[in-house]
This record gives sequence, C-alpha cells and structure tokens, in this order.
Amino acid sequence: MFSEPYDSYPAIVMLHPGAGGTESADWAEMLFRMYKKWMDVKKFKYRIVDYQPGDEAGIKNVTFTVRGKNAYGFLKSEKGIHRLVRISPFDSTKRRHTSFALVDVIPLFEDEIEIEINKEDLRIDTFRSSSAGGQHVNVTDSAVRITHIPTNTIVSCQDERSQILNRQTAMQILKSKLYEHEIKKKEAELEKVRGEKKDIGWGNQIRSYTLQPYQLIKDHRTEVETGDVQSVLNGDIDLFIKGYLEKKLLKG
Repeated sequence: MFSEPYDSYPAIVMLHPGAGGTESADWAEMLFRMYKKWMDVKKFKYRIVDYQPGDEAGIKNVTFTVRGKNAYGFLKSEKGIHRLVRISPFDSTKRRHTSFALVDVIPLFEDEIEIEINKEDLRIDTFRSSSAGGQHVNVTDSAVRITHIPTNTIVSCQDERSQILNRQTAMQILKSKLYEHEIKKKEAELEKVRGEKKDIGWGNQIRSYTLQPYQLIKDHRTEVETGDVQSVLNGDIDLFIKGYLEKKLLKG
C-alpha cells in the first residue's frame, strides 16, 4: 500500500474553509481536531507552523507538518474537499447548513532538496504570532511570512519560538512547494501525487459528513460509510484511509 515514491516522507497538511464564513471556519477547525486525535493515536509527531483563527469561531487556515512512518502515505488519502451537513450552532433559527473545507496534502521534502533560491526573489515579512488557543502568544514580531515573488508562493510560520527558527521552517516548506512547482513544470509526476485542484464547493467533495437529519459519513471515492459519526470526528478515520489505499492498490 505504501509503494509510491513519496509515501515514506513526512507530510505538509493545509486546511482551508470554503465559502460560508463562520460555519465553514468552524468545520475546518473540527477537521483539524479530528486529524490531531488521529495523529495522537498513531503516535505521529505534528507541528503547527501557521494558524490563522477565524473572526468569530473556527480557523481561516492552518498548516502543520506530520512526521511518522508513512505519514504522507496515510494522509494523501485525505486530500480533497470535505462536506459537512448539520444544524448550525451559529443559526438562531436552527436551520440545516452545508459547509465545505479543503484538505491539501503534499510531501515534505527535507534537506536533500537542491533548490536554488535567489535572495532577491524573496520578500520576507515579520509579524506577531496568533497562536492556536491563544496561549503563549509571542509579544515580539517573531512570525515570518516569505513570498517567492516569481511564483507568488507564500509561506508563513509562527511556531511561537524565535524568528530564526520560524524562518528556517518557512524556508523548508517553501523549498518543498517550489520543488513541487518545478516537477509540475517538467513532468506529470506530482499531478498524480497531489491530484486535481477543485473549487471548495458542491459536486467536488471526496467525503460527506451528515450529522442531521440522520448520521452518516460516506466516502464518495470508495463508497465506504459509517453511522458512527462521533468516533470519526474523534479521529477514527482508518476505515476511510484503508478503503482509499486498497482501492488505489487494486487500480494500480
């Protein structure tokens, strides 16, 4: 199941809410919590490198790295659009809402990458960290945002440590993104790894999570489904990962 070129690599995971304001931001945070619980059970090490809280609740986006045996091999199954149907806790009339969030996953290429980056192609900005949960927020401008001007690739890191460490981590992720960019230009290799990027909305979801009027989570790629919604949201997603990997193996 883990025979593809980058399966043994660490992973970079990025969560982005779709349109829908607070409701979608809250859904993105629910997914983040689900993955954290799954990683805890797997004993995978993860590190939040960028976290932007939502205006009222939830998150605007989060980026984290994951290290563990076949981390990318497992998490590649999660890349795509995740759809939630529920009675919104933010709607005083208790109507049902549909929300979307994008889970993007790429391999983390570490020090073996040889990517030449010209300093003049970079714009480096510093800003104050906004930590997950609001704890230990750095009062100095230690967070770092690096923009690679030729490709308009932007990477942020605000791991609440020193500016030097944040810059090192941001450069590592930037190299991974630029490496992906270079390979995409030369060959279709990583198109298979990353898959087609789609709008975060109707018709493009890989998995639906229905909480009301009935409870069902269904993966549309594999037809794997379960009514045990709470267990899945608490990190029990192995049935979906296994279903995806088994189907991919049979196709291959």
